Amino acid sequence: MDIRPFRGWRFSARDVSNYLAPPYDVLTAGDKAELLARCNDNIVGVDLPHVPPSEAGPDSAYAMAAGGIETWQADGTITQDDKPAVYVYEQTYTWAGRKYTRRAMLCGVRATELGKDVIPHEHTFAGPKADRLKLTQHTRMQLSPIFAFYNDSGHAVADILAAGVSGQPQAYGQLADVEQKLWVIDETDVIDQFAFALRDVPAFIADGHHRYTTAMNYRDALVEAGQAHRDHPANFVLFALVARADPGLLVLPTHRIVRGLAAHFDVSALVEQAEDFDWKRCSVEDAHLSDADAFLKRYGPGAMAIMGARPAEIWIAKLSRPEAMVAAAPDQLDVWRRLDVAVLHKLIIDKALAPWRTDDLSIEYTPDGRKLLAACHAGSAELGICLQSTPVDAVERIALAGATMPHKSTYFYPKLATGMVLKPVG
Repeated sequence: MDIRPFRGWRFSARDVSNYLAPPYDVLTAGDKAELLARCNDNIVGVDLPHVPPSEAGPDSAYAMAAGGIETWQADGTITQDDKPAVYVYEQTYTWAGRKYTRRAMLCGVRATELGKDVIPHEHTFAGPKADRLKLTQHTRMQLSPIFAFYNDSGHAVADILAAGVSGQPQAYGQLADVEQKLWVIDETDVIDQFAFALRDVPAFIADGHHRYTTAMNYRDALVEAGQAHRDHPANFVLFALVARADPGLLVLPTHRIVRGLAAHFDVSALVEQAEDFDWKRCSVEDAHLSDADAFLKRYGPGAMAIMGARPAEIWIAKLSRPEAMVAAAPDQLDVWRRLDVAVLHKLIIDKALAPWRTDDLSIEYTPDGRKLLAACHAGSAELGICLQSTPVDAVERIALAGATMPHKSTYFYPKLATGMVLKPVG
C-alpha cells in the first residue's frame, strides 16, 4: 500500500474525552443525545447528522454538520497540525479480566480498487454509502478512520511505532472503558521508513467497508470533474493500521439473539430437528458467558451454545456431519464452510429452524454473552446462540480468495474512537 502523512485537524484540548464518540454505525439517536448532553461540541454532532445512517438524509442535516466543522475551525475548537504527519494511536482496555494495549498508525492510504492493496471481507450496501458520501461532500473531511490489519513481517513497523511513543501523548482521553492516546510523528525520515516498510503490504479491512467505498466514490467524482490529480488529498483515505500480530488485536464473537419464532418453539425440539450436530446439555450455572469464547473452547473447535427461554436451558452443539455444509453451500470455499457463523446460519437458522420461522423473525447481534442469557431468562427472546470468535487468519484467507464473510462474522474490539484526528480531503 502507498501511505501518506497529512495535516490533521484535531481538538485543541489535550484531554479529548468529551469530544470523542464511538463509530457512527453503532449509535442510536439516544446515544447521540447523551453524548451531546455531556458536551455540545462532541464529534457525534458532525459524524452522525442523520439517524439512522442506513440511507441518505436531507441535505440540511449534512449542511449543519459542515457548519459545525466551520465553526470549530473559526473559534479554535479544532486546529490543524503545522506539518504533514502520521499518528500513533493507542487504546488500552480490559476484557475478561485481562488488560490489553492495541497500537495503530493513523495515516492516509492511497485509494485503490478493492482486492489488491486494500482487501475487503464484507459486502456493502447502497444506503449507508449514500449517507457517508453526502457527509463527505458537505464537510470535505474524513471523520473516522477505516480499521485495517496488515502483516508486519519482522516487526519493522511495530519497532518504529514503539519508538514514537516514548514521550507524553499530544492527546489523550477516555471513551467508555477504553483509554485513548495519540502521538504526532512529523519527522520526514521516520515517515519514509513507514512508507518503505509498508510499500508491498496489503491492508485487510476489519471495519469500515462502507466508508472506504464512499471515499473511492468521492475521489472518482473529483477525477471525472478534472479536480483531483494523483496526489490530491482525496486519493488518500484515513486508515488506522494495526499489525496482525499486535497482542491487542482482539476479535470477539458476535452472538445471536433470535426473536419472532413460533409460539410452540422450544430448544429440545430444535435439538431433535438439527440432525447434523452432536448435542450435549449444559447447566445454566456452568455456562460462564462473560467470556463465552473461552467457555466454548473447552468443548473444542466449532462448539456453540444454544439456549432457550421455554424452559431456560443450554445445549452445546458441534457439527458432526461436515458434508452437510458442502451440500448447503456448494459454491463456497472450504475455509468459509468451516466458519462457525456459516455453519450456524446454513444448518441451524436457515435449515433446522425452518418449522418455527415466522415473518416476524429478527436477529439481534451482540458480543456480550451475558446480555444474550439475560434476554432468554427474561423471556424477551426465544433463542440465543453463543459462538466462538472467528480467527484473524480465516478472515485473511477468505479475503485473499476474493470471497466475503457471512454477515456479522467478526467484532473487532474495542471500536476505534471517532474524533482523535480528522483528515481533510479537499
